Amino acid sequence: MGKPFLKKILVAINGTHSSVLAAMYGIILAKQYQLKMKVVFVVDTATIKYLANFKFLVSDEKDAYKNDLKKDGQNYLDYVVNLARTKGVKIEPELREGSVSSEVITAADEFGSDLILVGGHNDPGSYIQGNQTKKSSAVTVRNEIVNYAHCPVLVVHKQDVEELFKIS
Repeated sequence: MGKPFLKKILVAINGTHSSVLAAMYGIILAKQYQLKMKVVFVVDTATIKYLANFKFLVSDEKDAYKNDLKKDGQNYLDYVVNLARTKGVKIEPELREGSVSSEVITAADEFGSDLILVGGHNDPGSYIQGNQTKKSSAVTVRNEIVNYAHCPVLVVHKQDVEELFKIS
């Protein structure tokens, strides 16, 4: 028998329900196939900078908004780490800043990921962060990851992941 096809997976989360489902799916895969798993949350500082340049955010608001997003990101990472712990899976969390798609791809490259998992449904929230951004931005970020990643990308559309997670 040859060497394993998958050894390391990376899951991009953003606080949307679909990204949490992708994380659950990743945890199931990591447990069943004894994979190393990393979960990444990216604070979209590129969009924050854009909003500040066009005076949608003043300097004080920009810093406060960025800090709030960092806190949210850390909370989501902690939540996924705890989900994994319930299944006996140890995962590596990482909070990054920058352009979401490029940071996810860079994180996957640095980790040596064999597969990237992303959420597949358009939630009421967005793939970037905050409810202010449009769903089209979510699709754009996901498409950029799919098109430019250096490893395969799995878009998780599975509806019954929560049930599978409970029984696994």
